[in-house]
Amino acid sequence: MATSTLDIMARCAARSQRATSQAERAFARLLRIAEQGDSGQTRRVAAFIAGTFNGRTFPFDLFELRAVDVGISDDMLCCLDALRWARADLYMLVPNGEARVREIVRRLRQAS
Repeated sequence: MATSTLDIMARCAARSQRATSQAERAFARLLRIAEQGDSGQTRRVAAFIAGTFNGRTFPFDLFELRAVDVGISDDMLCCLDALRWARADLYMLVPNGEARVREIVRRLRQAS
């Protein structure tokens, strides 16, 4: 039996909502790592966040997903899934997100 266009749209909307909800929590965790951490993973997380904010200025090498803990890379993948659905920019999903991301970007630039 053929799937109706409305069914497809409803399934896509549900997937989009689920991805955005999961990314809200994942992005908040990544922000905390970038703001408070001091390991090599911290810089990679900061670079990922910068890339989600402005990918043209801050390109992110996807092979970096292999260089962080599995939980961190899972959070990054959740964020990428939400970006794919484009319901909202990631920084808009967390309190004071734009200011927090801009500060991470500023520190990333200083470290370069």
